[in-house]
Amino acid sequence: MLHPHAIIRSLPAVMKLHYFSALSLGILLTMVYAVDGGRAQDSTPIAEPDSGAAVCAPGVYLSTPDGCAVLGPAAYLTELARSGLTIPPRPLPASKPDPGLTQLPYRYFHVSDDEYVPIYGAPCQTGGSGQQFMPGFVYVSYVDRHEECGVYYLLQNGGWIPGKGARVSEISAFQGLTFESTPRNSFGWPFEQIPVLAAPGYGAAGTGEQMYPFQVVQIYATQNADGTDWYMIGPDRWLEGRKVARVTPNSTPPEGATTNRWIDVDLAEQTLGVYDSGRLVFATVIATGVEPFWTRPGLFPIAEKKAAETMRNNDPSDFYYLDNVPWTMYFDGARALHGAYWRTRFGYPQSHGCVNLSVGDARWLFDWAQVGDLVYVHDPTGLTPTDPALYSAYAY
Repeated sequence: MLHPHAIIRSLPAVMKLHYFSALSLGILLTMVYAVDGGRAQDSTPIAEPDSGAAVCAPGVYLSTPDGCAVLGPAAYLTELARSGLTIPPRPLPASKPDPGLTQLPYRYFHVSDDEYVPIYGAPCQTGGSGQQFMPGFVYVSYVDRHEECGVYYLLQNGGWIPGKGARVSEISAFQGLTFESTPRNSFGWPFEQIPVLAAPGYGAAGTGEQMYPFQVVQIYATQNADGTDWYMIGPDRWLEGRKVARVTPNSTPPEGATTNRWIDVDLAEQTLGVYDSGRLVFATVIATGVEPFWTRPGLFPIAEKKAAETMRNNDPSDFYYLDNVPWTMYFDGARALHGAYWRTRFGYPQSHGCVNLSVGDARWLFDWAQVGDLVYVHDPTGLTPTDPALYSAYAY
C-alpha cells in the first residue's frame, strides 16, 4: 500500500476535501466520547453495523480490508488501481532501442515530381543516354555531387542527373519501444499536438497541458463523448482518442498461427506489435496503405528479406522509383514491411500498400524477424476490404 501522506499530496483538490472532512468528523466523535466516557463505561456497548466502520486511510485496497470501509479517497484510488493506474503511476516496462539503428549508409535525393529528369553519362552533358525518370514519386541514392557547371548527382549505377529536386536532409529518428514484459494496460503515441482535457468531451475544461507528437502515454480507461472515444491518461487527464495511435497488448496468437512468434499490424490504430513466446517485445507507430492502395488484412508468412531494395512502378499514371529502401521484408506479394526514409510522420495511412516504419524501427524488426515468421494484418473496425481483386501487384 502506498504511503498515505504521499497519496494525499497527489490527490485532486476535491478528494483532499472529502478526506479531511472525514478526518475532522472522526476527531469530533472521539472528543464527544471522551467527555461522556463515564456513562459509556456503565452501559453495554452496542455493536456497530459495517456501515459505521471507520473510513480506510487513503490507499489502494484490491481486497476487502478488515476494520475499515473503502470510501472517499480510498475508493477513488482503488478504482484507479483496478484500471492499472497507481499513484505515482507505474512506468511501462519498456526502453528505447539502440539509437544507432537509425543510421543508414546512403544519401538520398528527391527528384522533381512534375518533370522528366534525364540521366547523363557525365556531369555538364547536354545529350543524355536516352534514359530518364518520368514525373512521379522518385527518390534516388547518390554517391557524389558535382557543382562546376550546375548541380549534378552521381547515381550508384554511374549515371548523372541534374539537381532538379532536393536532397533529403532529414530522416525520421523516431523509434518505438522494446519491452521487458507485456504491459498491464494499453498505451500509445499522439501523432499530432493535442490538449489534455479535465474530462472527456470537446466542451471539457483544459488542464493547460499539451501532448506532443510521439510522446508516450499510458491509457487507463476509454469513454465515448460527443461521438468520439476519449482516453484517460491520468486522474482528470483525457485525450481525444482518434489522434492517438494505440497499442492494446494481446498475447493470444492469431487464429491460424502455428508458431509463437508473430508481428501484429493494427490498421485501425496504425500500430505494430511484435510478440515472441507469448509476450510483447516491441511496439511502434506505422503508416499503412491509403485508399485505394489498402494493406490487405490476413495472416501472411514473411517470404523474403532484403537489406536494401529498389521499388518501382513503370505505369506513367502512377510512376514511382525508390532507391535503396532499407530493411525490406515481403509478406504479401509486393507488400512489405520496410523503412521509409521519405516519411517524417507516422500514425495514419499514407503508403501504396506496404507497412512503412521509421528506418530505426525497420532495422530492429529486420534483425528480429526470420523468414517464415507470421505477419497478422487486421482492422478491428472491419472497414478495410478483403477482396483480393482490389489489391495491386505494386506497392511501397
